Amino acid sequence: MVNNEQTPLLQVIRVAPPRERYHHSTIRRFCTITLGTSLIAVVILFLLPLVVYPSSRGSGGSATHRASYLPWSSPYPHKAWPESEGLSYKELREVLLSTPREDKAKEWSQYYTSGPHLAGKNLSQAVWTKERWQEFGIQDSSIVTYDVYINYPLGHRLSLLEARTKSKEESTKGDESVTRTKSYLEVKFEASLTEDVLDEDDTSGLNDRIPTFHGYSASGNVTASYVYVNYGTYQDFEDLLKANVDLKGKIALIKYGVIFRGLKVKRAQELGMVGAVIYSDPGDDGEMTEDNGEIPYPKGPAREPSSVQRGSTQFLSVAPGDPTTPGYPSKPGVPRQETNGSIPSIPSIPISYLDAIPLLKALNGHGPSASSMNKYWQGGGLSFKGVEYNIGPSPEGLLLNLVNEQQYVTTPMWNVIGIINGTLPDEVIVVGNHRDAWIAGGAGDPNSGSAALNEVIRSFGKALEQGWRPLRTIVFCSWDGEEYGLIGSTEWVEEYLPWLSHSAVAYLNIDVGTTGSRFKTAASPLLNKALYEATSLVQSPNQTVKGQTVRDLWDGHIATMGSGSDFTAFQDFAGIPSSDVSFAPGPGDAIYHYHSNYDSFDWMERFGDPGFHYHVTIAKILALLTAEMVETPIINFNATHYADGLKGYLKSVEDKAEKSDALTATSISFTNLEQAIHRLHNASIHFDARATALITRLGSDVPWWKWWQRVQLYYEVRQVNDRYKYLERQFLYPTGLDGRSWFKHVVFAPGLWTGYAGATFPGLVESIEFGNLTNAERWIDIIEKQVDQATDLLK
Repeated sequence: MVNNEQTPLLQVIRVAPPRERYHHSTIRRFCTITLGTSLIAVVILFLLPLVVYPSSRGSGGSATHRASYLPWSSPYPHKAWPESEGLSYKELREVLLSTPREDKAKEWSQYYTSGPHLAGKNLSQAVWTKERWQEFGIQDSSIVTYDVYINYPLGHRLSLLEARTKSKEESTKGDESVTRTKSYLEVKFEASLTEDVLDEDDTSGLNDRIPTFHGYSASGNVTASYVYVNYGTYQDFEDLLKANVDLKGKIALIKYGVIFRGLKVKRAQELGMVGAVIYSDPGDDGEMTEDNGEIPYPKGPAREPSSVQRGSTQFLSVAPGDPTTPGYPSKPGVPRQETNGSIPSIPSIPISYLDAIPLLKALNGHGPSASSMNKYWQGGGLSFKGVEYNIGPSPEGLLLNLVNEQQYVTTPMWNVIGIINGTLPDEVIVVGNHRDAWIAGGAGDPNSGSAALNEVIRSFGKALEQGWRPLRTIVFCSWDGEEYGLIGSTEWVEEYLPWLSHSAVAYLNIDVGTTGSRFKTAASPLLNKALYEATSLVQSPNQTVKGQTVRDLWDGHIATMGSGSDFTAFQDFAGIPSSDVSFAPGPGDAIYHYHSNYDSFDWMERFGDPGFHYHVTIAKILALLTAEMVETPIINFNATHYADGLKGYLKSVEDKAEKSDALTATSISFTNLEQAIHRLHNASIHFDARATALITRLGSDVPWWKWWQRVQLYYEVRQVNDRYKYLERQFLYPTGLDGRSWFKHVVFAPGLWTGYAGATFPGLVESIEFGNLTNAERWIDIIEKQVDQATDLLK
C-alpha cells in the first residue's frame, strides 16, 4: 500500500515468542518480600524507641538525646555502667579500707601542728597540701585565693583595779591646816592572759606562738564595774534583767559553753554593756576535773589551769563569711559593705580559769548568788578555789580595766581544691576540711581532720592507680579562714553557686576528726541511710566484743545541722545536703583543750589518740561515705527519712507553741502544714520504692536485642538521681530568714541565739518565741509552699 497523508499510521511489529521465566522465580520473590519486610521492621524498631521512650529526665528532649536509643549509640557514662569502671564497687571499698595507715596520719598531723597556721598566714601549708595531693594522684589540684577582712592581735590587758584615797595634810596661814585627799586606782590583780610554757609540750613555748585573742573583736580600752552573767545566753541576760541587776555600762564576765561566743558578746552589747571577758569553767568538764582528784595536763587528763579558748566573736547566726561581702565572693576589687550588725562593737578577750578566779572571788558576797537563780545557773567548778559565784555588780571602787588592741586588714586567704573528674560531670560530691587554726597546734581542731582527709585522698589515689575512674566527680577542699567565720568555704560557695546548684549532690565535712572515742555526726536526713551503712563497715578501735563496728558502738543519733563549721554555706545557703563526722570525748576520755595551745601534737599523741587509731577510723568512714555517694548508680539518699524528720521537727514546734507565754494553744493552727508534710511523706515512700525497684532492675540482665530497654533504664536512673539531687534545694526560700536573709533554708539554720546548735523551721520558731502570731502564720504558709514544691518534685 502506497503511503500518503491519509494512510493510517500503522506499523507491523514482529513479536518474538514469550521468553521462558527464570525457573527459581518463586524463591526470588520470597527473598525480595522477606528482605523488604525485614528492612521495614528494622526501621520501625529503630525509630519506635525515639518516639515512645523519654529522651532524658522526663522531657521531650533533643534530637541528640533521642539518638541515644539507636543501637550504635552509647549514652552511658562508661561501658561498664551500671557497674563501677576499672574496679568493682567491692574492690574499691577494699582499697579504701586497707590504705589508711596510722603512721601516715601521724606524719600529716605532725606537719600541720608544727607551727602557727592562722588564717591568712598559712600559704606554705596551702602549697604543701596541694603538692601532697598531687603526689597522691590528684593532679588537678590548685589554690584558690580570696581577699578577706579579718583582724590580728596587737596587744591586750586585763587588770582588777581598786579605788584608793591618799590623804595629805597641808599647812596654811596661821595655825590652820587643811587635809586634802587624792583618789587613785591601784592594781589589785593583773591577768597574765598567756598560757604556761610546758616542757612536755613542744609547741607551747614557740617564740612565734599566737597570743590569746578573739577573732573579729573590737579594739577598745574600757574601765568599769563588772557582772557575772553565767553562760551569757539570751535567757541568762533575761534572768538578770528580771532580778534587777544593772547591766548598762558594765563589763560582762562570762563562762564559755552552751552557745557560740559571738552571741554572748552580741547580747551584752545590745544591753549596753561595754566589754566582755570569757573564760572556761572546769565545772563543764564533767568528772575529769582537778576537784575530783584528776591531775591536770601534761601529767594527767584534766584541764591545764592556764589554758585559754581563743575563737571568733563574729555574729555567726546572722551571716558567716567575710562580713564586708555578704552574699558574694570576696575577690579583689569588689565593693565592701560596712560591718555594722555582723561583728561586735565592744571589746572582748578570752582568759583562763586561773585568771578568772580572782575576778570571781572579788564578787563573793556581792549581788545575788547564782544558786538563788533557776536551774540553768547552778553548778560551777571553782568552788574548791573559794569562788561563791555571786553575780555582782562588783562593789563600789572595784573596777575592771579591759584593753584590746586589734589590727584589721584585708588579706589573702587560700583554699586548696583538688578534683577527680567523674564520668558524670553534672553530679558532684564535695569533701572538705579546714586547715587554719588559732594556735600553733590544732591537733584536734582542725588538723585531725586534715590528716584524715589526706588519708582519704591518698586512698582514692591508690584506686586511680589501679584503673578506677569514678562515676561522679569528686572535689576535695582544704579551706582557709574557717575559724574566723567559715570564710574560705563561704566565699567559695558564693562564687560557684550556679554550678553547685546545678551539679552538687552532697557536701561531706570533716572538721575535728578526733579528740576522743565517741562517734558523733550531724547530717541532712537524706544522708542518714548512707551514714548507717558506712559506719557498719568500719571496725571500731574500742571494741568490747571482737569484730564490733563503729555502728555497733554508736547510739545512732544523727544531730540536726546547725553551724560552726564549713557545711553551713552548703546546707543553709545553697541547699546541698551535708554531713559532718567526728570522734569526740566520751566518758573517761581526757579533757580536750579547745582552741588552746594545748590542742597540740603532744596532747594528741599521749591523751587524744595514742597510736592514731581514731584518725584512721574516721578516714575510713569518710572514704566509704564518699564512695557511697560517688559510685552507687542511684544516689544513696532516702527521701522518706527527710519527711520523717520534718514530722519530728513540726512536733517540736507545736510543743514550743503550747508552752509559749505569748501564744495560746489555740491561737495558731498547724493543720495545713501537717497535711503538706503528710503528702510529702506519701510521695517520698513511693519515690524511694521506685528507686529501690530501679536498683533491682539494674541487677537483672537485659537481652542485647532489647537495647532500648537498657537505654530507657539509664534515663530513668538519671531522672531519679536528679530528683534526689534537687530535693534539698526545694526548701530554699530566696528572700531568706527574717533579719538574716543570707540563710535561705526554711528547715535548717543555726539558732538565732545559739549559733552552733541547729534550729529547725527557724523562721516559724523565732516568730513563736517572740509571740508574733501574724509572722508565725506567714512562716507556716511559706514552709507549706516549700514542702509542696518538694512533693511535686517527687511525684
